[in-house]
Amino acid sequence: MKHPRTVDDVMTHAVVSARLDAPVKEIVRSMRRWGVSAVPVLSAEGRVVGVVSEADVLGKLPGGDPDGAGAVTAGGLMSAPAVTVPRGATLAGAARLMGRGRLKRLPVVDEDGRPVGVVSRGDLLKVYLRSDADLAEDVRHELLAHLLPWGDAALVVRVVDGSVTLAGRLPQSVPAELALRLTRTVPGVVDAVAEFTAA
Repeated sequence: MKHPRTVDDVMTHAVVSARLDAPVKEIVRSMRRWGVSAVPVLSAEGRVVGVVSEADVLGKLPGGDPDGAGAVTAGGLMSAPAVTVPRGATLAGAARLMGRGRLKRLPVVDEDGRPVGVVSRGDLLKVYLRSDADLAEDVRHELLAHLLPWGDAALVVRVVDGSVTLAGRLPQSVPAELALRLTRTVPGVVDAVAEFTAA
């Protein structure tokens, strides 16, 4: 089973978007129809150049009234440049980008800047629903593959509600802090502590 590591693993592949010249009413209708609070705005070449959110519509129109929008288009309302993320970005990287910009979702783009999906806060939170057994297996795999390539039967990985305890013995050449750092990179791990004895 593939464990989620990048935004490509958790994103929504369907993208509701708007053209630069799309009128406000069309954008609002799309948002309501598809249940989204923001849409990426695409250039004539299909690249993401901005985003129109509910806040953009309500904050930039006089009185926040879409009925009075007239000829206002996505190009006039959008926040630009668009904050996007490549499909290979890590979940942690996308979360940091969202946190810094106080964003609820990010358009996911290919190498040409064209949309291939959307990742939301909710998508990123899915990794915390992984079972403890899955997490333990993934942690064991990471440690054995990167730090203990010849295996170590003394390694014990216990997981309770996403919190990992590493126990057993580590070779003297492997610092416990390195094992903990690697463990914390596994998507879904909430915390990690070490209870190692010297090899």
